Amino acid sequence: MSGQSLLVPGEITPVRSVPGNIRRPEYVGKPAPTPYTGPEIQDSDTIERMRIAGRIAAQAMEEAAKHIAPGVTTDELDRVAHEFMIDHGAYPSTLGYRGFPKSLCSSLNEVICHGIPDSTVLRDGDIVNLDVTAYINGVHGDNNATYLCGDVDEESRLLVERTRESLDRAIKAVKPGRQINVIGRVIESYAKRFGYGVVRDFTGHGINSSFHSGLIVPHYDSPNATTVMQPGMTFTIEPMLTLGTHEYDLWEDGWTVVTKDRRRTAQFEETLVVTETGAEILTLP
Repeated sequence: MSGQSLLVPGEITPVRSVPGNIRRPEYVGKPAPTPYTGPEIQDSDTIERMRIAGRIAAQAMEEAAKHIAPGVTTDELDRVAHEFMIDHGAYPSTLGYRGFPKSLCSSLNEVICHGIPDSTVLRDGDIVNLDVTAYINGVHGDNNATYLCGDVDEESRLLVERTRESLDRAIKAVKPGRQINVIGRVIESYAKRFGYGVVRDFTGHGINSSFHSGLIVPHYDSPNATTVMQPGMTFTIEPMLTLGTHEYDLWEDGWTVVTKDRRRTAQFEETLVVTETGAEILTLP
């Protein structure tokens, strides 16, 4: 097990600017987004636009990940992703979403999700999740991945590898006609083989012109997730696995979610569209 000290909040730099010619999501400058009332099944034009948004988000995440190294701040990773999206005509979806102050989420070690990039310096042995969403042509593309910083202990490295594997297995389980709870069933059954916790209160979600459409995609076997998958449905799968409990605490910033036992956690995410035979990943670089 890693001997790293626990994280503490750092200093947050001022909000980064976005050129006025880049279209903003409707929620920017508002306390909350307008509830989505449109369809979960998207037409071919919307899906094509989501491919573009997804590609930019994936490329921005890859570009930021190239800078992961001991001594680099999470704010610097945010700057790289922010500038990449802006340079490609996209708006960073997290920036201004319910007041979130940055252009990606950076979640290290015991942080499950929604970590705010700040002056925190990456250390040798950290695991670093970057969650990047791009908004362009009226739609969002959302993805995340967990990366190794320097020399990472075996337990953490295996957690990261297996979390990615749980996502890949879940994607293969997506088929039209199946209930959406098959996704969580596959993830939870795989995670249990290693004694991992599966975070329950943060889920995958419908995504399209809305960042979060209201469709819920649990990562555990939920009897309530009975929505039947149909071709054209677009949503994320983003399992969060932990070395210990799935229970969590929330920092005073109202965003940063940490495991209650402060043991490590990893996450991976893709945006998908259900096809006639399975699923297509829309967040491909």
